[in-house]
Amino acid sequence: MSVITPNPMPLHGGAGRSGSIAAAFQGAPGAFSEAAAVALLGERASTLPCSRFDDVFDAVDSGRTACGVVPVENTLAGTVHAVVDLLLARDLAIVGETVLRISHALIGTPGARIEDVRRVLSHPVALQQCTGFFAARPHVEAVAVYDTAGAVEMVVRAGDPADAAIAGANAAAVYGGSVLAEGLEDDPANFTRFVRVVRRDRVPLRYDESTVGVKTTIVFTVANRPGALLDCLRPFADRGIDLAKLESRPLRGSPFEYAFLVDLVGDAAEADVDAALAELAGVTRSVRVLGSYPSAPGTYPGDAAV
Repeated sequence: MSVITPNPMPLHGGAGRSGSIAAAFQGAPGAFSEAAAVALLGERASTLPCSRFDDVFDAVDSGRTACGVVPVENTLAGTVHAVVDLLLARDLAIVGETVLRISHALIGTPGARIEDVRRVLSHPVALQQCTGFFAARPHVEAVAVYDTAGAVEMVVRAGDPADAAIAGANAAAVYGGSVLAEGLEDDPANFTRFVRVVRRDRVPLRYDESTVGVKTTIVFTVANRPGALLDCLRPFADRGIDLAKLESRPLRGSPFEYAFLVDLVGDAAEADVDAALAELAGVTRSVRVLGSYPSAPGTYPGDAAV
């Protein structure tokens, strides 16, 4: 698989209509992240395309946009480590999440035929999710670029019928491409979870838990000793608090030491969760709450299906 590294995409747009909410996202217009922003904020939201995840966080930090929408995990590819590392390094708060079904289409230039295609451009993760398509066409080269929708833009602009892109079908309408095939993903159970991040001075008041479930994301670090992780999990087990996800990430500046990222079911303001976090603080080096927010359906056991 060859790789194309484009020139960095300049930040643009984002001013929005009167009363709109500006959300930064990584990728070109028509990307799945933009669809996630619309799902979280509604059609009234204006969006700001960014070339890198760092640019998304910078736009939010600076106040250029009200929020950012970034992917954190995919059911096939796993955690988006670059985003998780930024969540750990920056002081933004998570205030919402949504889950999108990811369906990949083959998009070519107008008038192109699938049998003419010799190169297919897309994000590396999207290419990896469509291995069956390439296995059945050994003459087709997979070319990695920075973004799915951006790949469509490149293909349509070049106008070569031998080139195509893998992206969401809506990107064809955005750039004037032609959908040559749909459902290219190897597994239909292909979902990506996106979170909305804001500056901490823009965190909303508590959510109405009578109408929505609430999830809290925390990060903590522990001393390197036997039983340390068990001591960290006990405060939640003793109170019957469900941990939806537990993952370790390398701790920068401390080789072979790790920070633990946890999604738990409940609001940090609830008495049981607050007590568990207080007890956790007593057995860890550090604890930080990244946010309490309405959970997307199907993102923890016992919740409604996606």
